[in-house]
Amino acid sequence: MPTYQYVCGQCEAPLEVVQSFSDDALTTCPECKAEALKKVYGSVGVVFKGSGFYRNDSRGTTSSAAPSASDTATSSTPAAAPAPASTPSASA
Repeated sequence: MPTYQYVCGQCEAPLEVVQSFSDDALTTCPECKAEALKKVYGSVGVVFKGSGFYRNDSRGTTSSAAPSASDTATSSTPAAAPAPASTPSASA
């Protein structure tokens, strides 16, 4: 069962209570007996472990994005093919 934190709106007394999810929220302060208790919400730490949780986990090795303007300007001229590497012939 989770632990909930409360604070009184009048006397500002803190309170921690272990409650079930189905229990109603507390409203009466045990210190000053005022109907001013409110839940205190904090950040929840969530850790995703394993593959498939990140944007780059589901991508392939190539990008499916459209080429940018700078890419199209440079790719419109054909690139020179590299010269083939010469292989020394073996004499027997």
